[in-house]
Amino acid sequence: MGTFRITIEVSDLAGSQYVPLEALVDTGASYTLVPRPVLEQLGIEPEERWPFTLADDRIIERDIAWARVRFQARYCFTVVVFGEPGAISLFGAHALEGLHLAVDPVGRRLMPVPGLLMVQLQRTIIPRDGGNP
Repeated sequence: MGTFRITIEVSDLAGSQYVPLEALVDTGASYTLVPRPVLEQLGIEPEERWPFTLADDRIIERDIAWARVRFQARYCFTVVVFGEPGAISLFGAHALEGLHLAVDPVGRRLMPVPGLLMVQLQRTIIPRDGGNP
């Protein structure tokens, strides 16, 4: 259900170093997926392993962690999924919500939307540093 590609930036929670990534805006994905080598380069380690149901009903487990995601001048803290090396990055619905952005698939752009509430995070994880995500 991907729509178009944009450039996002990913960082650890402190925002000490950002890595730019071309990501597919995927309105069918809840979470943002980032290739494992990028997250490892930023010093982000898996915090939990979650089951994910694929479109064909297969269930796979993937490592997840909290990260900071930035698009233009906006940033938010969001759960990221560790993707395989070389995987296409996905910019998912939770990050879109955190950044208060809506998708215009016809105009192939993201639009600011104040107070947007599209999805609800079902699980809460606490970052290893004990801080608030």
